[in-house]
Amino acid sequence: MSDKFDVVVIGGGPGGYVAAIRAAQLGLKTACIEKWLDKDSKPRLGGTCLNVGCIPSKALLDSSHKYHDAKEAYGVHGISVGDVAMDVNTMVDRKDKIVDQLTSGITGLFKANGVTSFEGFGKVLANKKVEFTAHDGTVTVIDAENVILATGSIPVNIPPAPRTGDIIVDNEGALDFRAVPKRLGVIGAGVIGLELGSVWARLGSEVVVLEAQDSFLSVCDQDLAKEAAKIFKKQHLDIRTGARVTGSQINGEEVEVTYLDAKGEEQKQTFDKLIVAVGRKPFTEGCFSDDSGVKLDERGFVFVDEQCRTSVPGVFAIGDIVRGPMLAHKASEEGVMVADIIAGHKAQMNYDCIPSVIYTHPELAWVGKNEQELKAEGIKFKVGKFPFAASGRAMAANDTDGFVKMIACEETDRILGCHIIGGHAADLIAQAVIAMEFGSTAEDIALTVFAHPTVSEAVHEAALAVDGHAIHIANRKKR
Repeated sequence: MSDKFDVVVIGGGPGGYVAAIRAAQLGLKTACIEKWLDKDSKPRLGGTCLNVGCIPSKALLDSSHKYHDAKEAYGVHGISVGDVAMDVNTMVDRKDKIVDQLTSGITGLFKANGVTSFEGFGKVLANKKVEFTAHDGTVTVIDAENVILATGSIPVNIPPAPRTGDIIVDNEGALDFRAVPKRLGVIGAGVIGLELGSVWARLGSEVVVLEAQDSFLSVCDQDLAKEAAKIFKKQHLDIRTGARVTGSQINGEEVEVTYLDAKGEEQKQTFDKLIVAVGRKPFTEGCFSDDSGVKLDERGFVFVDEQCRTSVPGVFAIGDIVRGPMLAHKASEEGVMVADIIAGHKAQMNYDCIPSVIYTHPELAWVGKNEQELKAEGIKFKVGKFPFAASGRAMAANDTDGFVKMIACEETDRILGCHIIGGHAADLIAQAVIAMEFGSTAEDIALTVFAHPTVSEAVHEAALAVDGHAIHIANRKKR
């Protein structure tokens, strides 16, 4: 191939396609290689996130939540809807249509920005050359001044529950159920397991979540985890911690799962469908030649510095294949940073201000340090909490579960973290992210005017509560 590119991006997911667009906007001759094929073997951009991850799961979450509200929650507003039914095929078809629109949209953005798209597999060779294997097997070599690796991640498989047909599935298979399973098992009480479990529980599945860890949601502030556990129990999600799956046996159209419970005793449970959602691992196998010079750790992650440079000058890696949380927005911002650096601009990313979200209902969202982390580090802090039960806007919406928890440094008042569980947590957390990005104190938020009535006032009140000045709840007396 005679063409030489300033930037070749391997991977067209939220890290890769954003990096490619940004590089092209900066005047760099850019190509993007993506191997994804849809169910009809047609090439698609967008990677896991748009095709079988973030976007389709949110489509199902929203549809199932609207169904649940119509069935269970409209009566309190005086709305009578009679018998409510869910057409699962229509729900899934709508999800597919949204995916089609968004992935086609990226193709249009590539054309508008002058990004050259290659459909197939990319492999990094020595001297910043990229081996491109098209879907028809044709192999060519592309010359690049710079290479950005954005190959993403794949689901982790576990030997006791190998994927089998449409009974034992991963997150991708769980997005395509065409009927509501009566008994649904989920292995893993992380983000994916809770979100997909929520979808099908709302539609009538008896959901059992088996979590190997002894604690629930250890990744987030334990105040949020405890509140979430109580709410999920009310929603009929049967979450069993300390449950280590040891085997599975398919019998006709059902699967029997064997696991050790928290007491170490063997238990068996039968399901119609089983979702394996125990995490994801970087997709780096086969992405490098032996002499590429790119270094990986024992788990397959690429070694990079704070600006995503690998061990080879001019070769960068971003997203799920490098250190840090496996989040689409983290990958996208790394892609922008790297494109800016390649173009000669100064760029840096603040890894202390990356929000995390679990899109159940209520949603869980957080940024910065949580209470247990600060205690472990010996940092003195103060806490302000405000419940949505005291929010007039949340009451009006009949959505009062949860709270906002703000943590500030005891000495400087600088915001160290914010943790929210509530109906609009995913959107509200952005206020805390912006505040922390600008180094705000709790007092800065307390002195800011928030519109009334809004659920965002809960963030304001939590900031006020940090120093015992909340207006709409009784403040705790200082010891």
